[in-house]
Amino acid sequence: MTSYKYQVKDGAGQLSVGVVQAPSLLDATAMVRSQGGILVEIAPAAGGMAGALERIRGVSFELGPGLRDVLAFTNQLSVMIKAGINIRNAISGIADGVKNVKFRAIIHQIKADVESGSPFSEALSRHPKVFPPLYVNMVRASELSGNLGHMLERLADYLDQQADTRRMVIGAMVYPCIICVMAVVTTVVLLTFVLPKLMPLFKGKEQHLPSLTKGIMGLSNFMVHYWWTLVIAAAAGITGFTFFVRTEFGRRAWHATKLKIPLMGKMFRALYIARGLSTMGELVRAGVPMLETLGITADVSGNELHKELWQRVHDSVQQGGKIVEPLWQQSLLPSNVVQMVSAGEESGNLGEVLGDVSEFYSRELRATIKAVTSMIEPVMIIVMGVVVGFIVASILLPIFKLSNVMTKG
Repeated sequence: MTSYKYQVKDGAGQLSVGVVQAPSLLDATAMVRSQGGILVEIAPAAGGMAGALERIRGVSFELGPGLRDVLAFTNQLSVMIKAGINIRNAISGIADGVKNVKFRAIIHQIKADVESGSPFSEALSRHPKVFPPLYVNMVRASELSGNLGHMLERLADYLDQQADTRRMVIGAMVYPCIICVMAVVTTVVLLTFVLPKLMPLFKGKEQHLPSLTKGIMGLSNFMVHYWWTLVIAAAAGITGFTFFVRTEFGRRAWHATKLKIPLMGKMFRALYIARGLSTMGELVRAGVPMLETLGITADVSGNELHKELWQRVHDSVQQGGKIVEPLWQQSLLPSNVVQMVSAGEESGNLGEVLGDVSEFYSRELRATIKAVTSMIEPVMIIVMGVVVGFIVASILLPIFKLSNVMTKG
């Protein structure tokens, strides 16, 4: 038996601390929850080696819940709510079938919060890394209107669309990365393994070697003897770039660059427009207040420039202006999109208009990804062929030149 120290919050929000004896952390958690209240924290109270070993046993190396886990939870909950099952029984039934241990614990905590009297949206808001503000606000709006099942179905459709978009974007970038890695590996092998074995053939005949071959031989010699400097430089470059993009200026500069990258820039532009308008449309149709809608849209935009745009719209609306006014003063959204947003705002059908526009850009994004992928493949193959051909030519040219010199001699 091991001692576990825990903190529990009662219905009035008061914290109480206690100690329980149990064979494992899971058993201790079940015992504390059976006593009622909301479990806030539980950890081994034993000191020394016993406590350390128990902490190690309690550590889970399983990844936390992802978008697919949340999507499955939302789909199941929607079906059960529309079937007439109450929220507590629905959450309990779903939790028993969740395979991800961390997500199962989160669902059990949500169930405990709901049973203690907290609204479902409030219980979700206590796990912001799993259930973002968009999710929580749409659920809160449905609680007020009484159509939770329908709203969860719409949320599931939204999450499914976001997952498909993310998968398409990642898939479009995988192939270029693979080709790039292959080009680098091939170049390194040629310069560090193949070329050094041929260098003895050219020893004493340096005056007859082409300048191209001399340069490649110098590079090969440097990589063989000073390869560690390249590793340090690469590590320093990656570290420096990571810290740079974490700064406000660096993040903004990188996000602006992503919109201008040849081939890929068009894909990113369509992605950010579709994501922003889709998010905003879903929130507007759910009945979420406009200021909260614009704030959430800014947070989920995924690009600093688009985030700043929606924040300017938020500030304009907060001061009594219209949504469309700041949109006319920017270049991130095409003028035809701004015109449609203006028409939707004037007619009172903004949610439907945003949904139609975001659907158009989702199709545009899929078409762009296909076009970019089809264009990148031959470009990367040509680049790889040029790099490898350049090195091979630098090796074969001196052999031909030396053979001609020996023939004339």
